[in-house]
Amino acid sequence: MAGDPVNINEFQELARQALPKMYYDYYTGGAEDEHTLRENVEAFQRITFQPRILVDVSNVDVSSSILGYNVSVPIMIAPTGMHKLAHPKGEMATARAAAACNTIMVLSFSSNCTIEEVASSCNAIRFYQLYAYQRRDVSAKLVQRAQQNGFKAIVLTADAPKSGRRERDIKNKMVVPKLKNLEGLLSVEVDSEGGSKFEAFTSRTRDPSLNWKVVKAVDGRVPVLFDGGVRRGTDVFKALALGAQAVMIGRPVIYGLAAKGEHGARQVIEMLRNELELTMSLNGCRSIKDITRSYVRTEHERLRSSL
Repeated sequence: MAGDPVNINEFQELARQALPKMYYDYYTGGAEDEHTLRENVEAFQRITFQPRILVDVSNVDVSSSILGYNVSVPIMIAPTGMHKLAHPKGEMATARAAAACNTIMVLSFSSNCTIEEVASSCNAIRFYQLYAYQRRDVSAKLVQRAQQNGFKAIVLTADAPKSGRRERDIKNKMVVPKLKNLEGLLSVEVDSEGGSKFEAFTSRTRDPSLNWKVVKAVDGRVPVLFDGGVRRGTDVFKALALGAQAVMIGRPVIYGLAAKGEHGARQVIEMLRNELELTMSLNGCRSIKDITRSYVRTEHERLRSSL
C-alpha cells in the first residue's frame, strides 16, 4: 500500500500484510458464524444524521471526562489480549500510545506484559480488566497488584463463563502464550480446541451480542461505555448521540500496532479523533456535551416516519 493509511480499513490491510495468518485471524476473528462481528460494524451504517446548520463551529472541542478522568477525546482503548503477537513491545507500546493521546487504556487480563511492566512504561491513565473467578484469592491478588501499580479502576467482565467457539483459531491450531499476570497464581488450562480458556472477551465470544437497549435500560443512572464495531469518527459520534459516554476501540488499535508499532496505535486514535471533530463540525456540535439523541435517526425511526 502506497503512502500512509488514511482510514482504519487501510490500517487493517497493513496489519494483514504484517502478521502471520494465525495471528491476524486471532485478532480479526469472532465466534462461530461471526454474525455479531459483522453486525457490530454494519449497524452503524443504518444510523443517519440530523445535522444543525448555521452553527458557529470555528472552535470544536472533543475533550471529555470519563468517570472523573479528563481525556482529550471520549475514545478509550478496550481490553484486548496478546498485543505481543502484533508487536514485540506489546501492551507497553499500546499504553504509551494512550498516554501520548491523553486517553484511558484498559489492560486486558490476557496481556502479554505484566501489570508492573505496563505501569512502569508510561503515565497513561490505566484501568485493569478482571474476570469473575471462582478462586477469590486470585482476584484479590490481581486487584492488589493493579492498585499498587497505579491502576485507577477495575473493569469486570461478567459475560464470559466459557470461551466461544472461535473456528478460525481451531483451523489454525492456535495456542496462545501463557499469561504472565497469572504466573504463580494458577495454571492456565488449554482446551482441546487449542485455545486458552481465559483468552475470551465480549463480542469475540458470543454470537449474537447486546444492543442499544442497554442504554435505555440504565436510563442515565450509570455511564455507558460502548465497545464494538467502531471504525470511523462518525461511529463515535453516533454512539455518543445514542447515549454512550465514551467508546472503546480494540481491533483498530491492534491494527495500528501491527502496522507501525506505538506510532501506528497512536495514529489510529488520532485518526478517529480528527474524524470525530469533523463529524461534529458538519452536524453543528461545538462540544461533546452538545451531542444528543436529536442528531441521529435509527433505521426503525426512519421506517416509522415514512408510514
